[in-house]
Amino acid sequence: MCGKLYVVATPIGNLADFSYRAVEILKKVDLIAAEDTRHVKMLLQHYGISNKLVSLHQHNEEKIAPGLIEQIKTGISVALVSDAGTPLLSDPGMPLVKLAKQQGVEVSPIPGACALISALSVSGLPVTKFTFEGFLPRTSSARKAFFLTKKDETATWVFYESSHRILASLQDLAEILPGDRRVVVARELTKLFETVVNDSLENILDKVKNDNNMQKGEFVVLVEGAVVNKKAGDITEEQKKVLQVLLQECSIKSAVAMAVEITGARKKLLYQAALSLNEVDGK
Repeated sequence: MCGKLYVVATPIGNLADFSYRAVEILKKVDLIAAEDTRHVKMLLQHYGISNKLVSLHQHNEEKIAPGLIEQIKTGISVALVSDAGTPLLSDPGMPLVKLAKQQGVEVSPIPGACALISALSVSGLPVTKFTFEGFLPRTSSARKAFFLTKKDETATWVFYESSHRILASLQDLAEILPGDRRVVVARELTKLFETVVNDSLENILDKVKNDNNMQKGEFVVLVEGAVVNKKAGDITEEQKKVLQVLLQECSIKSAVAMAVEITGARKKLLYQAALSLNEVDGK
């Protein structure tokens, strides 16, 4: 009988942010695969969990994963946890989960804390569509090259950054994006010194540069998407295609309403475009 692999989210700071189901799963599994066994032991001790631990991190996961899968196939259950938050989001675990899928091993998510989702929920930026970029490159030149590729991105985009590079990353960002672009810096989420600042890039950079506390901890940085379609009737080809598909099935009013939700474009611009498309189609 084959066992099961559980992917278990752990708290990102506040130990109380741990679900009852997650605690029960960690108590009942045969083995817990942890990014840092010393770090996870503190969480387990807090909840009275004494299961066997095995280390699985970025330097050994390719080697360890096959053995764990073989054990699961004999009937044991394994829980995968990272140091904080949901595994695989900029954390180890992908080789293990990928191999489990390839071998037909059941993988079950135990949802919980995630710095990315937590930051998005309190950012005040549009979240209907967003991209997550993980951790940025370590060098300034590589970061600037990356920011250039994101300069005209219309959706909100998010990245993680460390205390060692937060100031340098924001300085690089300010060299590529306009100073009035909205940026959110979420620091130490769920912890004692939790800070979430929503401001222009220019002001955010000043705050971080002039406040040493704003250079400490773990960071999620969210960047507002570029503003487009400032001219009447000027929509992107992607938005136009969405509108065309919707117009084939809906009235102009319904098509425009749904296109606004899907693309994030302004209602007035989409309505004007819809009228033009109908005229072209002879409707």
